[in-house]
Amino acid sequence: MDPQTMHTIFSLVISMALLLPSPTTSITKCEFPAIFNFGDSNSDTGGLSAAFGQAPPPNGETYFHSPAGRYSDGRLVIDFIAESLGLPYLSAYLDSVGSNFGHGANFATAGSTIRPQNTTMSQSGYSPISLDVQFVQFSDFHRRSQIFNKKGDVFEKLLPKEDDFSAALYTFDIGQNDLTSGFKLNMTTEQVKAYVVPDALSQLSNIIRYIYGQGARSFWIHNTGPLGCLPYVLDRYLIAPAQVDKYGCNSPFNEVAQYFNGRLIEAVVQLRKDLPEAVITYVDVYSVKYTLITQAKKYGFQHPLVACCGHGGKYNFNRYMKCGAKKGINGKEILIANSCKDPSVRINWDGVHYTEAANKWIFEQISNGSFSDPPISLQIACQRI
Repeated sequence: MDPQTMHTIFSLVISMALLLPSPTTSITKCEFPAIFNFGDSNSDTGGLSAAFGQAPPPNGETYFHSPAGRYSDGRLVIDFIAESLGLPYLSAYLDSVGSNFGHGANFATAGSTIRPQNTTMSQSGYSPISLDVQFVQFSDFHRRSQIFNKKGDVFEKLLPKEDDFSAALYTFDIGQNDLTSGFKLNMTTEQVKAYVVPDALSQLSNIIRYIYGQGARSFWIHNTGPLGCLPYVLDRYLIAPAQVDKYGCNSPFNEVAQYFNGRLIEAVVQLRKDLPEAVITYVDVYSVKYTLITQAKKYGFQHPLVACCGHGGKYNFNRYMKCGAKKGINGKEILIANSCKDPSVRINWDGVHYTEAANKWIFEQISNGSFSDPPISLQIACQRI
């Protein structure tokens, strides 16, 4: 069965389930005391910035009014998840300044992959903090936080309690960079499907098993979005006119993303069998993002394939002059890759990431379970249905 057909069938199953009387109406909401997040730039709240330097202005301009470790003008989906659960925004594990881990920690870094990359960050742009490293950090955090927690005083306020680890929500949004890494190595679509996807999902499954082994029980897993609609992909990877869909997106990249997602749901089904006490929610963010991009005007957005913050070209994206880039002119540094006039009506922020407005819209679609398997809301993602 081809990925598009699988994707369509999955969407129909979810839609039919939503028409039935909800079995969750009488289920008690979960009281998640903490969130532990694993991922890439889609959910990085300051990890890469802490390690390699702050994301420059105008990142953060809309909500935080200054750079806040996020590659966006404001909040990310993970921020809206935390808000909806009554928790503060997650501090990045790597950020030692002003961090409070009493309500969880964020191990995601921009550029992260599931599979460790055999290149440096300066060579490829991918973070050395791949998912296996994020797990090591989590494991060490779990162990050491309890040693210091027992000392009381300020540690008791800044670190989670032991029981919080089993009661927490574990969120994942990673895999996008694994797919693009294959294309950067000049792999064909079929080669990425045959070699990258199975290995990435095998490693992701293993990490989830390891985290389960440390007491985690509630998992919220995002699939990957429509890569072929991102300005940086459209700018960098030239394709034949026949490979461009009617909305202007790169079909081969989207095909690979859909294939990854089809295999991911299969991996989730297997994990449910292997981890009997786990509640694993698969979230179809691909459908939500693709709907937003292809029906932008309907939802109050403009120029869905053009970056808000960038410099030049058809897509306002230049990989050598990314959002926030400056240029020396007459002895002065001038910002030449600036923000657009109104990010609130734009979907793409910098060619790769989404604006706060888009992230908020995406969160509103996924939080009620409309795009989840099983179709349960974020508020009851600890409950077995």
